Parts: sequence; C-alpha cells; structure tokens
Amino acid sequence: MPAEIFSKRYFQLPRAEIGHLRFILESYDGLAFARTLDKLNGLVEIAYSTSRCHDAETLLAALAAEVGLREVAAPEQVPPL
Repeated sequence: MPAEIFSKRYFQLPRAEIGHLRFILESYDGLAFARTLDKLNGLVEIAYSTSRCHDAETLLAALAAEVGLREVAAPEQVPPL
C-alpha cells in the first residue's frame, strides 16, 4: 500500500470564521486545503501534503489562536469528495 500523500486533520471553529480560514489557507497557494464537513457546527477537514507537514502545522498552530481552531477527532463518517 502506498504511503499517504495527504495528512488530514479535523477542526471545529466558530461558523463566522470558516470563510476567513479558507481565505488564509488559499493565500498560502496550495499549502493546505479546507473543506467544510458541517457548516452548522463549524467542522472542517484540513488536508496538506506530507512533504509540507512542518509548514502546514506551523500555520495551523497560528490559526488556532487567530480564528479559534480546535482540533477534534475525525468524524465516524467523512463524506467522499
């Protein structure tokens, strides 16, 4: 089985901050990608290349303070892309 290309982590944040989070991630030109899994509860999946792990995790740590990201366990069911 091939190694995973992307690491995926799950976060909850205030609903009003989802757009801000997406804007910030997009400004880093492919460093990480977000998709909203549950907009009512502010649940997002953030995926990033394993080769950019250090940069992505540094950014996520900064965003935790800026937009209130709180890491949560992966949901039991994640919808397919």
